[in-house]
Amino acid sequence: MTGSRWPRGVYGSGDEPDYRFSFANERTFLAWIRTALALLASGVAVDAVDLGLPGALETGLSLLLVGLGLVCAVVSWVRWARSERAMRDQQPLPSFAIGLVLAVGVVVAAVVVLVLKA
Repeated sequence: MTGSRWPRGVYGSGDEPDYRFSFANERTFLAWIRTALALLASGVAVDAVDLGLPGALETGLSLLLVGLGLVCAVVSWVRWARSERAMRDQQPLPSFAIGLVLAVGVVVAAVVVLVLKA
């Protein structure tokens, strides 16, 4: 049964962890996917709604938010796989340094809107 599960890079090693930990890992993955969707929606909204910002800045802000959404979606998959593999191999869970990049990107977007709308 283990050989038929995908991705094999995750499920092909180690032992089955307690299913509760796997479900918690999946919930975390889905939370990051929701965050990615929110960032994508924000980027589309910035592009669709006239915020009164200069055109190039509005486009840049929109691209920043959509780019952060893309990064968040990709990183959420990588984080899920690394965490699942670590649990299966009874290793410490990996760190999540990319979270800092996402947080800084959101702060930059917020500061741009706050400073230019004030």
